Amino acid sequence: MHPYQDPSRPTGDRVADLLSRMTLEEKAGLMFHTMLAMNDDGTPVEEPGAQPGGRTTTEMLQGGLLNHFNLLGGGAPAAMARWHNRVQEIAADTRLGIPVTLSTDPRHAFTDNPGAGLPSGAFSRWPEATGLAAIGDPDEVRRHADIVRREYLAVGLRVALHPQIDLATEPRWPRVSGTFGASAELTSRLVAAYIEGMRGPAFGPESVACMVKHFPGGGPQRDGEDPHFPYGREQVYPGGAFDYHLEPFRAALAAGATQVMPSYGMPVGTGYEEVGFGFNERVITGLLRGGLGFDGIVCTDWCLLNETRIGPFLEPAKAWGAEHLTPLERAEKALRAGVDQFGGESCPELVVELARSGRIPEDRIDASVRRLLREKFRLGLFEHRYADPDRAEEIVGNAGFAAAGNAAQRRSLTLLTNKDVLPVGDRPRLYVEGVDPGRAAAYAEVVDSPDRADLAVLRLPAPFEPREGGFFETFFHSGSLEFPPDRVREIVELLDRLPTVVAINLERPAAVPEIAAHAAALIGEYGASDEAVLDVVFGRARPEGRLPFELPRSMAEVEGSRSDVPGDTADPVFPLGHGLSLET
Repeated sequence: MHPYQDPSRPTGDRVADLLSRMTLEEKAGLMFHTMLAMNDDGTPVEEPGAQPGGRTTTEMLQGGLLNHFNLLGGGAPAAMARWHNRVQEIAADTRLGIPVTLSTDPRHAFTDNPGAGLPSGAFSRWPEATGLAAIGDPDEVRRHADIVRREYLAVGLRVALHPQIDLATEPRWPRVSGTFGASAELTSRLVAAYIEGMRGPAFGPESVACMVKHFPGGGPQRDGEDPHFPYGREQVYPGGAFDYHLEPFRAALAAGATQVMPSYGMPVGTGYEEVGFGFNERVITGLLRGGLGFDGIVCTDWCLLNETRIGPFLEPAKAWGAEHLTPLERAEKALRAGVDQFGGESCPELVVELARSGRIPEDRIDASVRRLLREKFRLGLFEHRYADPDRAEEIVGNAGFAAAGNAAQRRSLTLLTNKDVLPVGDRPRLYVEGVDPGRAAAYAEVVDSPDRADLAVLRLPAPFEPREGGFFETFFHSGSLEFPPDRVREIVELLDRLPTVVAINLERPAAVPEIAAHAAALIGEYGASDEAVLDVVFGRARPEGRLPFELPRSMAEVEGSRSDVPGDTADPVFPLGHGLSLET
C-alpha cells in the first residue's frame, strides 16, 4: 500500500504524498473533465471514433492520463454500475492507480438537451428545477436531492454538474427551466437545501459533490440569447443588479458547495474585463476566491479552448472575448484567471507546454491538482472505488423514489385561472390534444372530436422560435415567447367552442394573454406526466405551485424590461408568485 492509500492518515498528508509522486503529465491529465460514453451493455467504449474525441476509453485513461469524466448517456442501473466498475479497473492499472471521478448533468426530469440535461431514463422523474421552485419548499428540495444522491451513488456518479442557480430574470433565456426561478431569496433558500441533500449527513464517501453554476450568475443575457452561441455571448446588467445575481452563490458557498462553474457569458458594461467569465481573473481570483473566500474547484464550462466537430457541425470554442487567442493562449489566460479544470475537452498537452516553457509555474499547476486530489480523498474514492450492480438495480428508480418524484410533479403544477370548471367530476366525454388518449381513458370517455365532447384538455409546449446552424441550437428554445398569430387563433377557436383546460409547459415564461382569457382553466407545468396533469384536472391531486417568475403580457413588454431585474415587465398577465388553490 502506498502511503497516500492509507485512510488513517490526514487528507492533507495523503494529498501531499500523492502530489509529490506525480509527473507533470499526470498532473495535467487531472485538469481536464471531458465526456465519456458507455455501451448499452455496460462495457466501456473501446471502438476508435465511437465517442467524443475519437479515442477509446483505455486510451483516454491510460494514454491521456485523464481522470475526470462526464457520463454521456446511460442505461439500465446495473449496466451503469458495471461500466463504472470497469472504468475504475482501467484507472487502477495506471502507474498511480488514482480512481476516476464521474460526473453527470441533471438526469431526473424531462429535459432532453445534450448541452444542458438528460431525460430521467431509469432514475426517478421529478419536475424541472423551476417546478421545485414553484413548490417553494426547502424540505421538498432536500428530499429530492437526497434521492438524487442515493441514485447517483448506486451507479458510481460522484459529482453533480448542478444545481443551476442562475436567476431567471431574462424570460427569453433558453436555460430558464434549469433554474429555481427569478427570486434570489427563494433560490438562496432552495440551493442550501439542495446541497444539504446531496451532501448527506457529512461530506464524505456517501456524498455527491455539487458543481454550482454559472458563476457569477448567468441569465441576464442580451436579448435572452444563450452564450453557448456567439450571438449570445454578451451578459448585461441594465438595472445594475450584478450583486443580486451573486446572492444564490453566497448561499451555496455558505452551505458547503465544493465546486463552481463560471458562466460562458462575457460581461458588458460592468467594469470587469469583457471576456468570458472562465477567463476573467477579477471575477474568479478577485471575486470568487478573494471576495467570497472560495478554495474549492473551479471548472470551466465545456469547450472554452478548442472548436469541436459534432458530425457535420463545427462548434466554435466558447472563448468569448478571447477568440483571437490560440488554444494555448486561452489555456494560459484561464489558468492565470484561477481556473483549476477545463470542462468538455482533453488537451493536457497544453498545460504541459505552458509549464515546461515557464509561462505557467508548476507550483500554480500544483495548486489546482491539490484541490482536485483533496476532493477525491474527501469523497472516499480511494477506499470506495466500486459500485454494486445488484444494489444499483434495487435503488435506482425504486417505487418509493418514483412515488416521491410523481408527487412532486403534482405539487408543482400551478393553477393560473379557473372558471369554476376544476375539479372535474364524473366521467365526461373528453377531447384531448397533447395528451395520450389511452391514459386519458382512465379518467373520462375519450372522444375524437370536439363536437362530441363535454370538455377538452389541451397540453401545449412553450412558444419558441426554432434556430438552425449548429448541433446544439436545435435543443435551445429561444426567441419569441408568443405563439404565432395563426396558432393563437386556432387555439382560441377551440377554447371558445368547448370548455377547455389548458396546461402549458413553462420551460420559459410564456406570453399567452389570449389563452389565459379564453381557457376554462389554465395550468402552468414545469415537467409533468399526463397522469399528473389529469390527476389535478379530475381532483385526484391538489396543485400547490406558485409562479417562480412572471408571465409577461407581450414581447414588446419583455423587450422593454431589464434583463437583470426580476419581475420587470410593465403589466404581466400573472406576477411572480401567482397561483390559485384548489380544494379536492
